[in-house]
Amino acid sequence: MLSTMKEEVVLIDANSVIHRAYHALPPLNGKKGEKVNAIYGSLLVFFRVLSAFSPRYMVAAFDLPGKTFRHDMYKEYKAHRPKPPEDLCLQIEKMKEVFHSLGVLVLHKEGYEADDVIGTVCSLIPRKKQAVVVSGDMDVLQLADNSISVYLLKRGVKDISLYGREEVREKYGGVPPEKLVDIKALKGDVSDNIPGVDGVGEKTAVSLVSDFGRVEEVYSSIQKDPSLISSSLYDKLTKNKDTVFVSKSLATIKRDVPLKFELKDARFTFSEEKAVSLLEEFNFKSLINRFPRKQTGKLL
Repeated sequence: MLSTMKEEVVLIDANSVIHRAYHALPPLNGKKGEKVNAIYGSLLVFFRVLSAFSPRYMVAAFDLPGKTFRHDMYKEYKAHRPKPPEDLCLQIEKMKEVFHSLGVLVLHKEGYEADDVIGTVCSLIPRKKQAVVVSGDMDVLQLADNSISVYLLKRGVKDISLYGREEVREKYGGVPPEKLVDIKALKGDVSDNIPGVDGVGEKTAVSLVSDFGRVEEVYSSIQKDPSLISSSLYDKLTKNKDTVFVSKSLATIKRDVPLKFELKDARFTFSEEKAVSLLEEFNFKSLINRFPRKQTGKLL
């Protein structure tokens, strides 16, 4: 069981959390009639995170509109995703202001996705510090290691599990976090339109990576001895070799985004007064008792 009190740095995959909240909760109107269900759900997650981790540093990473380097690499990347509803887009922009008001550093970078920003920040955090990534996207599990865990929203905004390196290995048949991109390279990802190999599902992909290692090692092994796998699987893999390596690049979270970031800039500066004012602005009275009180320093 992972401890939930050692994590000093919390990194929020903001777009993922906001999208999850938007689809999990029914429509909810603010004082001016604007939709606020995604904001409400995101704040539910936020206060739960504060209760679980008591962080000293916090970052909320956002996607920006427009294409990223992955679209340059593969023009069909995320091509099947519908345009998000206007009220969701408005709530995403509003959440940047909300996080800022709550003392959370907001980060984003043109041409990159939020998880790339998070991956880069993870690489810049001193290894002696414990960090946790909050997301509804399983892709971030590849970041888990001995000092980084993932607080993963699995269904809605209430079913959340904490994954460290060992929990990821247990979930994927012994495959460690750093090799999850190899699984995705083989099986693809419909939601992001990452192609992978047609006819190779997760079970087969996990088996290949578990038996041989990274995709580079998969191909090296089967080229030396094709009899290691079935002839039909060998044909599928060899015919789609280029696609597999493109898919791996698409699935890999960047760790070297050109960010101006120092950990001291992310010092979490929560203000009870600002929080109350913010929640009253949205008419979120039920949330006012869910943040740290000066008297106890704990969440109610």
